[in-house]
Amino acid sequence: MRIGFIGLGNMGAAMAANLLKAGYEVTAYNRSPEKVAALVAQGARPAASVADACQGDVVITMLANDIAVEAVTFGEGGILATLPTGAIHVSSSTVSTALAERLNQAHTEAGQGFVAAPVFGRPEAAAAAKLFVVAAGTPSTLEAVTPIFDAIGQRTFVLGEEPPAANLVKISGNFLIASVIESLGEAMALVSKAGVDKQQYLELLTSTLFDAPVYRTYGGLLAREQFSPAGFAATLGLKDVKLALSAGDELQVPLPVASLLRDRFLTLLATGGSDLDWSAVGALSAWEAGSKHPA
Repeated sequence: MRIGFIGLGNMGAAMAANLLKAGYEVTAYNRSPEKVAALVAQGARPAASVADACQGDVVITMLANDIAVEAVTFGEGGILATLPTGAIHVSSSTVSTALAERLNQAHTEAGQGFVAAPVFGRPEAAAAAKLFVVAAGTPSTLEAVTPIFDAIGQRTFVLGEEPPAANLVKISGNFLIASVIESLGEAMALVSKAGVDKQQYLELLTSTLFDAPVYRTYGGLLAREQFSPAGFAATLGLKDVKLALSAGDELQVPLPVASLLRDRFLTLLATGGSDLDWSAVGALSAWEAGSKHPA
């Protein structure tokens, strides 16, 4: 199977590398050519344009936001115009449900397949092929790309035939992670100001009440104040919270905690935290309590 891969950021580069390790022929495209060169050194073929990456059986996009996915899909010489009939576009980006629906309709009308397959996991999980894939699409299309998911992840959750469902679940999951980060940050600010060691506090929490990966991972980043380099940038955290709020508007579901999180991320960005990991939003409480600002 010939695979085009578009978007070689922290996640995409690791995912594409694992496809190469699994024996797939990968053609890679990225706006920054040095990232393509790094993957070519591992056996990939370079693509000079989006169209060059769309000549195989599948093209995977792993991009930052709706604008980026729209540009490579609907732009001149984009995926929609150059992907062969019967080939499949797998969108692993965290994008709006509205865009997922638009992509599905456009590819269906063009005689192409479309699968929404966002993933849960940070860059280190992507590098270890330990991602969780959340997928939705027609049964035959999903069957064709399942081996690809097996090469990049440890488990695939299929949510039916409607691609927006996969994106909605991904958005809701990131909203929950952001909620955990904020609450952990507030709790750590409270106990640490009283003199309790944050690492000891985290060990207590994860050994008793909250023995879960999200608490161990993000609690560790908060305890160590390890916000740079960013595994997932604060700007993307704000974007995903906004996507949750947008979905809530569309479905008429109030999300008051998401509204709070939007303001917390705006505070982080407005005070110099744009380049930090999104976990830095949890350190705002300590800063407001008198500790050093995370930026």
